[in-house]
Amino acid sequence: MTMSTEQATWFCDTFAKLVSNVGQSVLGKEQAIKLVLAAMLTEGHVLLEDAPGTGKTMLARSLAATVQGSNSRIQFTPDLLPSDVTGITIYDQRSGQFDFHHGPIFANLVLADEINRASPKTQSALLEVMEEGRVTVDGTTYPQARPFMVIATQNPIEQAGTYRLPEAQLDRFLIKTSIGYPDREATVALLSGSAQRDRSAALKPIITTEAVVEMAQLAATVHVDTAVLEYVAALCEATREVPETRLGVSVRGALAMVRAAKVWAASQGRNYVLPDDIKELAPHIFTHRLVLDPEAEFTGTTATQVISSVLRKVPAPTRRGSEESSPVAGKDQDER
Repeated sequence: MTMSTEQATWFCDTFAKLVSNVGQSVLGKEQAIKLVLAAMLTEGHVLLEDAPGTGKTMLARSLAATVQGSNSRIQFTPDLLPSDVTGITIYDQRSGQFDFHHGPIFANLVLADEINRASPKTQSALLEVMEEGRVTVDGTTYPQARPFMVIATQNPIEQAGTYRLPEAQLDRFLIKTSIGYPDREATVALLSGSAQRDRSAALKPIITTEAVVEMAQLAATVHVDTAVLEYVAALCEATREVPETRLGVSVRGALAMVRAAKVWAASQGRNYVLPDDIKELAPHIFTHRLVLDPEAEFTGTTATQVISSVLRKVPAPTRRGSEESSPVAGKDQDER
């Protein structure tokens, strides 16, 4: 069943309220908030690559408070163990049984701060729960709460003592983006309220976690025309064929794009996906999945430049299948 027009309108209004609520504590960063919220409703994860002090922790806390969910923060360090993330089984002498003590990963929203400072073994502790929504410890599987999202951060500077995230782990992040420094107006507003250390504490929840799950299920019913699916496939194929890349966008990346585009379309009050949705999301969903050729990297080529070039070269569809007066056709033709 495809999302109705009334449901799309409700989704758009609710999405806007959530963004506005989070924006009360994360000032001047509406686009970043929209991307992170879209990732949550896609049931995906976010990688934030940003300088220290730009509000990454505040964003995670504010989003958790807005959806009435639990949140935790894990500071990744070189001596962090996998059990520090997932939890540990301890023998209880009184009961004569082993009890599992849940780790910080068991929360609706987990902030993995400076994830690239932990060893690859500890980083891999996140892989199962990020992909399958469950944790296996000592042969026993424990389900994860829903909604569940990991917001991982890494510092683009101070690379000493860090471990580069492997491609297989990067591919599990739906979106990679940055918050960036606020503009002058937002900075002044933050300084004027400097007495309030945790701005997220004053936020009131807008919806429940159960409603978030329902929104995610509703977004999955947004229509995606075959022409748009072919466009996504063509973009992914193009990233694998350009000489600047050794590894292009995977099938997982294509699936992530389609799922995220459904949420993005619904957030704008539409029950169908446009090629413009794909173009807008591509820099955030495709870029971190590319592995550049060393020679191209040496000459200064970036993954962002490769995606921009692919978007220019691959033609976008102008109509939905055989429909002459479709929403896709009308929008594209009007823009042209």
